Amino acid sequence: MGSRLGLVLAVCCLGQFMNVLDASVMNVALPSIFEELRFERHDLQWVNSAYTIAVCGFLLLGGRLADLFGQRRIFLFGAALFTLASAVGGLATSPGTLIAARGFQGLGAAVMAPATLTVLGTTFTDPGGRAKAFGWWSAVSGSAGAVGVLLGGIITESLSWRWVLLINVPLGIALLAMIRWVVPETTSNGGRKGLDVPGAVTVTIGLMAGVYGIAQSHELGWDSWQVAGSLVLSVVLFALFLRQQTRSAHPLMPLGIFRNRSVSAANLVAFFAIAALFSTFYFLTLVMQQVMGFGPLATGLGYLPMSIGIALGGYGVARIVPRTGPRPVLITGLLTACAGLLWASAADESSTFAGGLLVPTTLLGLGMGAVLNATTNAATSGVPREQAGLASGLLNTIRQMGSAIGLVTLATMSSARADSLVAQGEPLRHALGSGYGLALFGAAAFTFCGALAALAVPRKQT
Repeated sequence: MGSRLGLVLAVCCLGQFMNVLDASVMNVALPSIFEELRFERHDLQWVNSAYTIAVCGFLLLGGRLADLFGQRRIFLFGAALFTLASAVGGLATSPGTLIAARGFQGLGAAVMAPATLTVLGTTFTDPGGRAKAFGWWSAVSGSAGAVGVLLGGIITESLSWRWVLLINVPLGIALLAMIRWVVPETTSNGGRKGLDVPGAVTVTIGLMAGVYGIAQSHELGWDSWQVAGSLVLSVVLFALFLRQQTRSAHPLMPLGIFRNRSVSAANLVAFFAIAALFSTFYFLTLVMQQVMGFGPLATGLGYLPMSIGIALGGYGVARIVPRTGPRPVLITGLLTACAGLLWASAADESSTFAGGLLVPTTLLGLGMGAVLNATTNAATSGVPREQAGLASGLLNTIRQMGSAIGLVTLATMSSARADSLVAQGEPLRHALGSGYGLALFGAAAFTFCGALAALAVPRKQT
């Protein structure tokens, strides 16, 4: 890999690292934010929800913008918005300012994330180099979620919650300089004349309404008017969006992309895999802190085996995917992750980290690292250059939907189990451990479903 290509890869990995990191790094800082900014308890969730809803809502549009306006220009815009919003959030003196800043951070991430994949897909054209580039990108994507928990604990304990956001400012400035220096520009494909504005509006609001409804369902219940209304609105807008795509001369998402079997199957695999992985970050944190009695820093350190496993798994299969195609790698990786999750689901208040979580989390990391690499390859394989951003945005959107739906589903299962055991007189710690164990078992079921979906992925890339 030449030095220029290596720099392009480094820029894309740094951008993706910042995106994923901010989805998890805030969790450990929430108690400190609650105290200093005097949040109402029911409003605190919006520190994360504002980011998630904005990311998911604008990802598809963000990916298409890279195709229409040029990948470097859009990458720069997303990075600049993300950096500026991080600075505003880090200096916030009121809950409203912080929540708004997190929403604009999410918008920046929604533009930047598909741009990183678009740049890689159009820059690395030979199968070997492409697999290695996606291997590094996938390793960074998976590891950043686990690293975020560790980094959040260290920064919050040693500095202030504000630096969880302010650390993005020097990183963002460095990223902007590197984008201008090393990222090649693609030719604009029509700009505003090629942008399906009605389709962009309907799918963006539809995605945001859907994620909002899912995110609020655990607190408000599926039968609340806010949740039911949001989900109905989402379904109606998606129907209008699909109708618009069949009539538009320049559709935002040409439906023909789903005729690519590799793209369709890989996105289904990605949904199940990310539903399992990002739910696991949440429940493992609770297992370590509320069941096993770990502090924030010890919990963060507990994620190191998984982080290392994801990095090794993602990069380790880079030479395998071009030879075998993504399907064998996906099936093997998902079954390995499934075994790790089944093992981890047995952890309880009497377990030690070495005996109950060390090997399972390592297996999970190795398996998911391989899956992230192979899924990225398969979901962008055989796609025309002018649709590279669309394929990237679609993959990232599916991942965000998987993480939102997976977490809500498993959280509902977990709460029901824990509440039932408490009502039967079981100690709270044991009840929580049983509930979280059930959630990890459910995450294992998601990975198994992903392995079944992987059977539809073509053996060889086109």
